[in-house]
Amino acid sequence: MSENGLLTGPDGQVRCSWHQGLEDYRHYHDEEWGKPVVDDIRLFEKICLEGFQSGLSWLTILRKREAFRAAFSGFDFSIVAAFTEDDVNRCLADKGIVRHRGKIVSTINNARRALDLKQEFGTLAHYFWSYEPSADQRPVVFDYQELRANPTTPTSVRLSKDLKKRGWTFVGPTTVYAFMQAMGMVNDHVEGCYCRNRVEKLRAEFVRP
Repeated sequence: MSENGLLTGPDGQVRCSWHQGLEDYRHYHDEEWGKPVVDDIRLFEKICLEGFQSGLSWLTILRKREAFRAAFSGFDFSIVAAFTEDDVNRCLADKGIVRHRGKIVSTINNARRALDLKQEFGTLAHYFWSYEPSADQRPVVFDYQELRANPTTPTSVRLSKDLKKRGWTFVGPTTVYAFMQAMGMVNDHVEGCYCRNRVEKLRAEFVRP
């Protein structure tokens, strides 16, 4: 990792260095990370995968994402909510995913809690985006030092507490903040990354649910 958190790629573009120059990770950085997401299935998928990532690297999860999607019915929480112990055992036998019983059971539990959220708020997007921090809660300059110093924020702590109160599991404040970063609720591409301005434009044009 570079001292300023930036890395110049073979295409001459300067990016956040966490993609490590790896092609699949670079594609994720350029095409997904930080872009605002309103689709409920993608929101549910991401918060579950962030839970699976706990204690591992996101790259590990990213490279298993298609296997996770196959194992969990595309993360359609209306389907996952009906999973049984047979499904738990099926997932535990699936070498393509992270075979952690607690995290598998958590995904099924969270699918049921997601149905509750949808019933209460209409969409998961409406609930999650209500926690988007205001501009005055964000740093004026977002550099690598800021990124490293703040693995959580007051907003991610509040969202984590509310999710736990609602019965969600594997949703600690660090996990929740990583979810917020990836889903575009904040723009944490560091200053100097060519994606930062692109994401700012998308966020400016984004219609909040």
